[in-house]
Amino acid sequence: MRFILAGVVFVLLLGTWGVRQADDMLQPAADYPAPALFRVEAGDSMNGVARRLEEQGLLRSARATRWLARIEGLDGQLQVGEYELSPDQTPQSILAIITTGQVKTWSLTIPEGSRASEIAKRIQDEGLGDARHFMEATNDPEWAAALGLPGPSLEGYLYPDTYTLPRGLSAREITAIMVRQFNRVWVEHVAAWAERSTLSQGEIVTLASIVEKETAAPHERPLIAAVFLNRLARGMRLETDPTVIYGIPNFDGNLTRAHLRDRNNPYNTYRIRALPPGPIANPGLEAL
Repeated sequence: MRFILAGVVFVLLLGTWGVRQADDMLQPAADYPAPALFRVEAGDSMNGVARRLEEQGLLRSARATRWLARIEGLDGQLQVGEYELSPDQTPQSILAIITTGQVKTWSLTIPEGSRASEIAKRIQDEGLGDARHFMEATNDPEWAAALGLPGPSLEGYLYPDTYTLPRGLSAREITAIMVRQFNRVWVEHVAAWAERSTLSQGEIVTLASIVEKETAAPHERPLIAAVFLNRLARGMRLETDPTVIYGIPNFDGNLTRAHLRDRNNPYNTYRIRALPPGPIANPGLEAL
């Protein structure tokens, strides 16, 4: 009788333990939202991730979650990235997020007419990358060639738009996204006209960048573009301040006569009778 009673107690305890483990596998850690950022690094194991999730209060039980991952065949399926998780999500939901790469994304808005250096600063300020690395990628001729661009730099082809990006992308990955957007806009809205133009793609983008920096008023752009096109056709100087400013290192906001007479500035359109060597900003669709 004593052995039977002990067996019954054991079965009851085992059942209670099993119910609790099942509950830990299925139920969220809390019934209230408390979004928190959680990062899965390269080389992380499911055991380590589950333990950290429990320590952050995002899971009831690391052990139960590890079992759930094994049952669902998710061991080895972790995706590197930064995730937004909450204790009111079930373990199954959390596992689904971190094994399918549903990373947290951030909005990055690039205004029309931004220079590459300004984009680099914005990216760093938003915590999405390093400004120096971004400029290194932008000014890498081999990377520009790999992206199919006509010049030695990505300036002019980093399309101004609002992007949704995860953290952790490399400078090359970010610039590639922006150049792909430029290519989409070019093909959809500019290419057909450009084929009939005597200007190359690089010349069109360069001129568009100058128009972009000359005025923020959309109704003025066609007139300004026409003036510049006429000057180019007649072999005249463009004589536009924004190009001169672009070619001045560490410009302090004070454009002087000495700057306008500087023959060593390749962007000085008060001296050259042509377009400058390349774009001076990243133009939007209207300027293009």
